[in-house]
Amino acid sequence: MTSLLDLSLAQSQCLSHTLSLRGTQAFPAMGPVSVWQWSPWGLLLCLLCSSCLGSPSPSPSMGPEKRAGSQGLRFRLAGFPRKPFEGRVEIQRAGEWGTICDDDFTLQAAHVLCRELGFTEATGWTHSAKYGPGTGRIWLDNLSCSGTEQSVTECASRGWGNSDCTHDEDAGVICKDQRLPGFSDSNVIEVEHHLQVEEVRLRPAVGWGRRPLPVTEGLVEVRLPDGWSKVCDQSWSAHNSHVVCGMLGFPSEKRVNAAFYRKLRKRAAKASARRPKPLVRPITKHKVKPKPQVGRGPIKRLLAQRQQHSFGLHGVACVGTEAHLSLCTLEFYRANDTTRCPGGAPAVVSCVPGPLYAASSGQKKQQQSKPQGEARVRLKGGAHPGEGRVEVLKAGTWGTVCDRKWDLQAASVVCRELGFGSAREALSGARMGQGMGAIHLSEVRCSGQESSLWKCPHKNITAEDCSHGQDAGVRCNLPYTGVETKIRLSGGRSRHEGRVEVQIGGPGPLRWGLICGDDWGTLEAMVACRQLGLGYANHGLQETWYWDSGNITEVVMSGVRCTGTEMSLDQCAHHGTHIACKRTETRFTAGVICSETASDLLLHSALVQETAYIEDRPLHMLYCAAEENCLARSARSANWPYGHRRLLRFSSQIHNLGRADFRPKAGRHSWVWHECHGHYHSMDIFTHYDILTPNGTKVAEGHKASFCLEDTECQEDVSKRYECANFGEQGITVGCWDLYRHDIDCQWIDITDVKPGNYILQVVINPNFEVAESDFTNNAMKWDAFGEEANKRFERYPGQTSNQII
Repeated sequence: MTSLLDLSLAQSQCLSHTLSLRGTQAFPAMGPVSVWQWSPWGLLLCLLCSSCLGSPSPSPSMGPEKRAGSQGLRFRLAGFPRKPFEGRVEIQRAGEWGTICDDDFTLQAAHVLCRELGFTEATGWTHSAKYGPGTGRIWLDNLSCSGTEQSVTECASRGWGNSDCTHDEDAGVICKDQRLPGFSDSNVIEVEHHLQVEEVRLRPAVGWGRRPLPVTEGLVEVRLPDGWSKVCDQSWSAHNSHVVCGMLGFPSEKRVNAAFYRKLRKRAAKASARRPKPLVRPITKHKVKPKPQVGRGPIKRLLAQRQQHSFGLHGVACVGTEAHLSLCTLEFYRANDTTRCPGGAPAVVSCVPGPLYAASSGQKKQQQSKPQGEARVRLKGGAHPGEGRVEVLKAGTWGTVCDRKWDLQAASVVCRELGFGSAREALSGARMGQGMGAIHLSEVRCSGQESSLWKCPHKNITAEDCSHGQDAGVRCNLPYTGVETKIRLSGGRSRHEGRVEVQIGGPGPLRWGLICGDDWGTLEAMVACRQLGLGYANHGLQETWYWDSGNITEVVMSGVRCTGTEMSLDQCAHHGTHIACKRTETRFTAGVICSETASDLLLHSALVQETAYIEDRPLHMLYCAAEENCLARSARSANWPYGHRRLLRFSSQIHNLGRADFRPKAGRHSWVWHECHGHYHSMDIFTHYDILTPNGTKVAEGHKASFCLEDTECQEDVSKRYECANFGEQGITVGCWDLYRHDIDCQWIDITDVKPGNYILQVVINPNFEVAESDFTNNAMKWDAFGEEANKRFERYPGQTSNQII
């Protein structure tokens, strides 16, 4: 016989189950109970209960949500340091919390998990336990989602609990900080927030507010949930300083002048002891001037800091390899501690800036000098300084690094080697674009103490081990320079475009002004976008009449000429205080359109060597080429159709390795029809072919009038988008290449008038910088085409040691 208590329990279970079908969470403390576990009387009572309450009609919109909660799973974001919408993904299944392995993890899987967590979508994902390694089971491995699934259980995987990973491969997600409307987060558990350090800064003890940026030395302050606090210097070590400097964007630290700070503290203590007590004075008719306070600015500041008891951290113990102070062992003061840092003082750190941020040219030369023959590392494809695809130099050839086992320690070694701080992110899956050619390293395992990536244990890779879809990248911590506060855009439709305004300081107060548009181009726009923190320049505009200038009408800078590598416009050459502008109206001032992505063209230079040959071509076969002006000037006076021209022919294959398609600057309305070739040409100048003497004098050049851009071939997973035929769209897609075969018209240099001797063939892509790219240093090659070592020798070109990539 079923007891009254059993009936009551069944009724409450029934009520909970019925209300959950309506999308309302009832009795959250009670776990879900299957109806098959109830007694017959309980089941009957539940059916009666449901009929009384009214069961919802079966409709697609009112059915139970296919959310992890309906599958008996719970989710949470964990790890440090992180924001509320990012972290290591943890799943609770069968009462046990576990993680997800990053093998085959994609942005599509991150979208599904972010929706499980109540966010609208994902903006990114992380690997290699960026938020720290988890504990317990690794529930999912090789997770494969299309991105449209309602639940992670609908995604393919190796099965629950079947994994060959370690917690060093835990995956994380970065969700968009926007909640799903009406999301019931009963299946989302927020990790208990332990006290953690969120940010770090250096506060100078002397000259605060007047010292140039970046600040390289000062008192260490950490931002805790209740504000900024100082750190007690008891047991402070060089390892701690190394971690702090890395977070602030500096590659290394140096010893602090402890005697200077002891002297300041002593003077502050004496000033405190000599401070007179207030006296009761008789009232007089004359005003009494207050006595000046004893001590100068630095002493007063140190004295105030000691009196405020502003210490938040008592102990810090770092190994020195941590990428963030939160990964060190920290000892915090409790709120009821009455004595803080007894006998101690605020911790002081002094950092060494990298070459880009060194204060003097002497420091730059000292830091940039490297022993000859040392392996080098560079970053490519990044929209901001200190980020990009990692490339290493081996046997004179640049290659990439496979992302297997790639983590923050290895990324931090790269960042510090390049003169930046520790790594903010270790990127995998070719997040900074795919490289080309060799993949030199795989399974790099750094301790974080190495001075170069080549000193880390690694595996020499073979062709089948890895693909360029697994190229590793980094984002490094950078020093705060404040250059973005001295420039702004106005009048544009979005924050990424507008008329450029700069702040200058004169005899009077600081003021904003415009830049003269004369000679303003892509290189200058690249520097402006970099200073703004907006990535690359899509266009550098000399006329901005369609953007409202507001109240700013004064031109304060002219003659700006940049190389494209500067960090801010004031580092470029310009006229200084003397303004010389041909067109002074505001409509002719400089403007930019910035973008987070850009193309990056690279010539397959080995193909030039392999296909180069000399041909004596009869004049009667060159009528069309003559119409296109593809022959040297002397061809005009030749005895047509008799005789011949001597041509150096070769194939040109140009790859787009960037993160955006390469599109011609001119619109379709201005493309030129070429009858001989039977299609439109979209660029007047796309490639220069030149023959140079050993001293650099040009003796012959290619006369190819214009170019049509199309996708000749693409990588396996990339589809062609551009073709020249039928007035089609022109360009080069990311992951594709445009091939100009050696046997087509005008793919040559007319060398009929060149005397025998040793010469250099130079090929330059996008020579006039008409179209913006992420990197112009890899746009040229030089080859000793007629020397004794014609098949071997390449001359070094800025930005690359050898263009021989394949």
